[in-house]
This record gives sequence, C-alpha cells and structure tokens, in this order.
Amino acid sequence: MNTYLQFAILGLGLGAIYIGLANGLILFYRATGIINFAQGATAMWGGYVYAQLRTDGRLVFPIFSVQLTDGPMGGIPALVIGLVTAVLLALLIHVAVFRPVRRAPVLAQVVVSVALMLSLQALVIIRFGPDTIPVAALIPKGSWTVFGVRLSSGEIIMAVIMIALSALVWAYLRFTRAGLATRAAADNERATVLMGFSPDRLAAIALVLSAALSTIGVMLASPLTGINPANYTLYVVPALAVMLVARMTSIVWATVAALVLGAVQSILNLMVTFPWWPKWAAAGIDQVVPFIVVMIILLAFGKRLPSRGSLRTMRLPDVVIPRIRAIPAAVVVVVVLVLLIVTNGVYRFGITSSIIMMLLALSYVVITGYLGQISLAQAAFAGAAGFALSKISTGWSIPFPIAVLLCAAIASLLGMIVALPAFRIRGAQLAIVTLAAALAIERFVFGNYSLTPPQGNPLADPRLFGLNFAVRQGRDLSRLLFSIMVLVIAVLVVLAFIRIMSGHTGRNFLAVRANERAAASAGINVRFTKLIGFAMSGFIAGLAGCLIGYSHGQLSAESFSVFVGLQILAIAYLGGITSWGGAAVAGVLAPLGIVYTIVNQIWDTGDVYALISGLALILTAILNPSGIAGETNRQIAWVKERLAHRKAPKEPGAPPPTEQPPPEKVAVNGPRSADVSS
Repeated sequence: MNTYLQFAILGLGLGAIYIGLANGLILFYRATGIINFAQGATAMWGGYVYAQLRTDGRLVFPIFSVQLTDGPMGGIPALVIGLVTAVLLALLIHVAVFRPVRRAPVLAQVVVSVALMLSLQALVIIRFGPDTIPVAALIPKGSWTVFGVRLSSGEIIMAVIMIALSALVWAYLRFTRAGLATRAAADNERATVLMGFSPDRLAAIALVLSAALSTIGVMLASPLTGINPANYTLYVVPALAVMLVARMTSIVWATVAALVLGAVQSILNLMVTFPWWPKWAAAGIDQVVPFIVVMIILLAFGKRLPSRGSLRTMRLPDVVIPRIRAIPAAVVVVVVLVLLIVTNGVYRFGITSSIIMMLLALSYVVITGYLGQISLAQAAFAGAAGFALSKISTGWSIPFPIAVLLCAAIASLLGMIVALPAFRIRGAQLAIVTLAAALAIERFVFGNYSLTPPQGNPLADPRLFGLNFAVRQGRDLSRLLFSIMVLVIAVLVVLAFIRIMSGHTGRNFLAVRANERAAASAGINVRFTKLIGFAMSGFIAGLAGCLIGYSHGQLSAESFSVFVGLQILAIAYLGGITSWGGAAVAGVLAPLGIVYTIVNQIWDTGDVYALISGLALILTAILNPSGIAGETNRQIAWVKERLAHRKAPKEPGAPPPTEQPPPEKVAVNGPRSADVSS
C-alpha cells in the first residue's frame, strides 16, 4: 500500500500540468465558447523559453534569439520572462486567430484551434528541436516522511501551488467585476453587451489568464521528465477529459479531477510492472484512461453539458452537389496517367502519394463536409486497416484485393463504434471524443510492441492475375504498375462518392448537417444516417491506410500518428472540405505529396512546411471557409458569367441576357441543431 501511495504522490506532478491546462480550457471556453485544442502547445512555448533561459541564458523568439546572460539564468527571472512571452503570445493569438472566428461555426473554430496547435508545435520543433530537453527545476528535490511513508515533497509542493493559483482563478470569476461579466457572458452574451462589457476584452483577459496558468503548470512539472513537443502538445487530451468531468464550468471540480487523473495514471504505470499484468496491455494503458473518462462523461451527461450563448453565427460553407462529367473526368485521369508515365523516382512517388492522401482527405469530406460531424480519428482508422493488412496478408495469406476490402471493412466497423457517441453529441464535443480515441489507439495499439513488433510490420506484395503491383522492385523505387493500381482504386472510389453524394443518401447527409431536428421531422433516421456516414468515411480511410502500407512496404506507428491525422484535416479544410475537388487539392498539398516533394527537392523544408500549412489553414478558415477548391469554383463561375454577358446579342430593345444558372448548391445553415436521440 505504501508503494501505491508513493506513486499516487508522484502522479501529482502530472496532475499539476492537468490543473493548469484544464482550468485554462474552462476559463477560455466560458469567455468565448471556443474549446482551445492549442492550450497545451501555447503553454509549451513559455515552458521552452524558460528551459532555454535556465540552460544558457538565451531568450528565443519565433525568428531570432537574444543572449541575455553569459550562463544559465536564475529560476525566478527565467520564470518571469517565460510568463511574459506566454502572455504576449496569448494576446497575439487572441487578436490574430480567435477574435476573427469567435462567431464562426464550430467546425471553423475547431479547425483553427487545431491549425494553431500544429503551427505552434512545428515552430517549437524548428526553434528548439524535436527531442526531449532537460529542464532545471524550480522546486528543489526532497522528501517528507508521513506516517512512516517516505513521500516526494516536490510533487506535493507543485500541487499546492497549482491549487492556490486555481483558487485565485475561482476568486476572479466569483468576486471581480470582469469575472462576473465573463460568467454572465457564458449564459447570455447579448445581455452582457447591453450592460456595457466588451466580449472581446473579456476574451482577451481570459486567454491571458489561461495561458499564464497553463504555462506555470508546465514550468513546474517539466523538470520531472524533461519537455517534449509531442507529449506536451497532446497533454491537452487528458486536460479535456478533466474539463468534461468539471462539466466545462467548475474550477474546483477540475482541480480535483486533474489530481485524481494524474495519480491514477501514475499508479497504472506501477501496476503494468507486476507479473500478473498482461503484457499486451502494458503499453499506453495510461492514455486509455482519458478516453474512457471522455466516453463515460459524454455518453452519460453529454446532453446536460452546458452550452454557451452567443450573439450570432456565420454561415457554414455551401456544398455543391457533385455530378459525373465524363469528358472533364477523363481529361483529369489521362493527365494524371501521363504524369505518372513520364516521371519516375521521387516525383512519381510524390504523385502517387498525392492520390493516396486525396483518399484520406476524401474521408474527411464525407464525415465533416457533408455530414457535419467533426472527426479527428481518420488517421487512426487508416492505421487500423494498415496494421490489419500486415497481419492478414503475411499471417493468413489472404490475397489482394480481398485483403484490402476486408481491412477497409475493419476500419469501417471501427468508425461505426466511434460513431456511437455521435448519437448524443456533436460539434466540438465529438471532436474531443475522436481526438481522445485517436491518441488511445496510437499509444495502446500502434505503439504497443506486443501488437506491432518494433522490427516492423511487413506487407505481402499485392498480386492480381499474375501481375505484381509492388511499389519497389530491384532499383526501381516507384514502379508504374503500383501507381496505376492506386489511380484505378482512387477513380473507383471518387465515382462511388459522387454517385452516393448526388443521391438520396447524400441529401440525407446534408439534411442532418443542417438541422438534425428538422431532418428527423422530415422522416430521416438521423442515427442510421450518422452510422452510414461514419462507416463510409472509415471505409475510405481504411483503403487509404492499406495503400499507405503498400507504398511504404511496411508500417510504423509514426505513419498514423495523431499529428498526421490532424495535418490531413488541416490540408483538407485548406483545399475545401465540402467537395471531392477540395480533397484532390489537399492530396496535392499534403505531406509527401507532389508539392511537398518538389519543394523538398529544391530545399530542405523540414518542419517549415508544417508551419506554413498550419498558418495557411488559419488564414483560410478566417478569410475563405470554402477553401481553395471553393474559391476556384467561384472564380470559374464568375469568368463564365462575364463571358456569357459578352457573347449575348445587343439588339435595340432586346431584353437583357439571362444569366447562366449557377451550379446546384445547398446552403446547409439552419438554426442551431438539436439532438434528437431522445
């Protein structure tokens, strides 16, 4: 029992981080109604600045650095400077990112928040490196003996400090004029405006306070294990679980839940070392806990979680009903085929990767663009299919293409399981569930050496009618036969997508996206429609995962990490989340796609490409929600209209020329959707 108590105390250090992040999330959500998925990345920047100052006295800015002292800086000055940089960064984020999307649809807010998270993570990697760096401690190490048990004093002091800071935040919301206005705005923003308060100013104060609180948590706890860009960015997932436990409102309950979650995860890390603990469940089990917490809270209390009042909402991007146009489609296919034939090596591989990424982006178009459900787990679905293909093709010798269809069906089934929470929730809450599910699958399945051996997960070559479609053979690293196979599969999938989306099922999707209650009133089975959408989206993602596996020859967890999925979502939104053309643009721009390959052949972009794509996505979500494809279609329609005016006859007394009818669009922007599960 003493050992359990010691590990529970050690978990308070992790709990200190969760306290800072969760209370920061609650504070900002109550002020703006936005769930800030970049909370961990924002706090991480201040933590890195502090760590660098403590290492060599160098103050690092996003594009340059200044040497402040000849050696390591003291703890308190470094803490103050780190906090100041975090506050300035928060103000910049408020003005440039969150303020323009405060009244935007939830989808745009989630996408902007995710893009900000990716941009900050890429910036940290560029400026500080991808590896874990040690951090000098603010609190000296020591121990106290309580009832004969030796306990670490550092973690207890961290927890006490964060509890005290949380008490200050609670007092701010309860006793100060600005805090009371923030609470009032959470219930009725219009009334708060009529009382003379500025919602933007309240949001700025909340973001600054949340950034400072989260950054202090990172500075206190990062010396325990060092600071790492991936882990600290994704600490937002357990913090979101804590936020839900606190019903997105209570600072007190969030503080308690954060400490309990940290202690439970620490005790689990102890228990996995016991002989009786199954080896297959040893890796990543601590990351499954937040997912289970999120599922339980949202399934049990999802409908009773408080929402936030707002003044108005902006329109969602319109959807163009797709149609099969034989001649343009044939031209596109022929052009791509010619490009595959005339290129070789890395450029052919780049084009092939673009086609595969187009499929993965198309899965986002189905689930988010047409059905209106925000899923952040598409890469996990793709990875599940890819790893299943490795097992099936090498262990059971199931031939191609049956193995691919079977594995895509597995991904489809996984998508339907994740769809279960969507029966009761949607919007940002569904994004939380799918993000937690993606992280749990990545750490518990893909990163589990009992399930996915560290020496690699090879795939059998795809063969059909005596032809070998393997991507590599001898010195040829990108065979034309493999590229043609990928192109044929992509064409079939896109044709099926257009056929389904232009029919009854597609219109049901759009009706559910616009207004679930109205859709149910019109006789549409909302739950069944959502189930079809998740199944279809998972199937397409699974096909993409199998093709990614074939293109690599063998699989690794890094190919389907949470960040890969978020990057594809970002690129898909940038290309245009409501059309297959947007998915095609996303494939061209995606990591390992043809644009990335060409740019990387000219100069080594490294993580700069991820930073640029993240910033471009933020601008797109703010200025042009329909994406590159949507804007291109609008420009083409404008040119056609101008040409039609010029060709029209100009006879005296003749009526003005009639305008060409625009493409059929569906504006799916009804009033706020309501849950119809009851």
